[in-house]
Amino acid sequence: MALRSPKPFSFAGFNEFNDGYVEVLKRWELMVSGANPVARTNVAPELEPPAEPSLYSFAYTVAAPHAPASFVVAGAGELPEGSLDPHDVVRAGETSRDALAAKARFVLGLMDGRVRGLGVTWDNVTVINVYTVHDLNALLAAEILPRIGHSKQHGVTWNYTRPPIVSIEYEMDLRGCGRELVIAV
Repeated sequence: MALRSPKPFSFAGFNEFNDGYVEVLKRWELMVSGANPVARTNVAPELEPPAEPSLYSFAYTVAAPHAPASFVVAGAGELPEGSLDPHDVVRAGETSRDALAAKARFVLGLMDGRVRGLGVTWDNVTVINVYTVHDLNALLAAEILPRIGHSKQHGVTWNYTRPPIVSIEYEMDLRGCGRELVIAV
């Protein structure tokens, strides 16, 4: 699920939003053994944000014999897995080039772990999205492209948005698919 919000939440506001989101997943009977199996990215567009949190897009995978792996990796910002503690934000409050590079390296490390956890490699990634209002060009050659294997041939999409929580400055998500269908409304 790709969600768009009017503005970044406070940490408490994000927890409240997540509680409501999980209730929807439960009503739709999507939880698996009490866990949320839905990969999600929730960001706040800097320009022309929606009036309320809304669904922007969704992706899904279908098993296909003899086809390359298809997968969707949830978005992550510069917080350790499972943490919603503002003290854990990497280089919190900093947006210098060096701080943003540290944030990008941290998030790339999270993505590395998620990709490996799915039993695939960066070479299987076909779509990479970065969400930040900061200069992505300064990070591409030095931090991002050297880490993403052959997936760099597909490019990196820069979304001029803010991550979903105030004080987080850089978020990423990615997916790998053999076929992608985009329907614009």
